[in-house]
Amino acid sequence: MRSFQKSGRLKRIIQSKTFLIFFGIVILAFIYSMFDFIGKMEETGKNRKIVEDKITELEKSKEKLNSDITKLKTEQGIEESIREKFGLAKEGENMILIIDDKNSSEIPKNTDSGGFFSFLKNLFK
Repeated sequence: MRSFQKSGRLKRIIQSKTFLIFFGIVILAFIYSMFDFIGKMEETGKNRKIVEDKITELEKSKEKLNSDITKLKTEQGIEESIREKFGLAKEGENMILIIDDKNSSEIPKNTDSGGFFSFLKNLFK
């Protein structure tokens, strides 16, 4: 009989307004933390995608550098690199250097747009 009375006391505590309010607050805190967790998961997914893209880019760069290294180990690769960097030529080859003349003056363009009458005047010149 006493165990039945104890369960009645527990039932009253569980059905009390204070317990229900406390339980409701705990549930709301749990729901809030779940939404926060979901937001963090989405952000982590975006960051993971960025890092994966960066890794692929670095792997491509590594492959290119490795191919450049193997190319520089050959005689032809060394020669090509020196020609490219320093603008050298082999014996018997001719090099043409194009130099822009900084003192040349450009012909000023006549931008006289005086309308229809200047068009007719220029037409009969």
